[in-house]
Amino acid sequence: MRLLRPILPILIAVVVLAATALPVTALDRWVTIINSTDFTIVRFYGSNKGSDYWEEDILGEDILGPNSQVRVNFDDGTGFCKFDFRAEFDDGDVLIKKDVNICEIGTFTYK
Repeated sequence: MRLLRPILPILIAVVVLAATALPVTALDRWVTIINSTDFTIVRFYGSNKGSDYWEEDILGEDILGPNSQVRVNFDDGTGFCKFDFRAEFDDGDVLIKKDVNICEIGTFTYK
């Protein structure tokens, strides 16, 4: 036990530092998508910057009506923080927003 005494504070410091140092892949990727328009979002896509195509429709069978919101986990296992968003509305409009840093925002609003 005497041999561990000088090392024990160092081991504790290493464990504390390891527990508080978050890798990029552990960042929060939850974003609340807010529809502040007068139209319904019928399809919504979010694809990381490393993807060459739109992923599946995040809303699936659901829709996002005017003045509604949905919380989405964009953690797709790739570690990317930058995503492109595509919202398709019931009036036929399509809005695309590129380079959204989902690791730095908590909400994204369509106005």
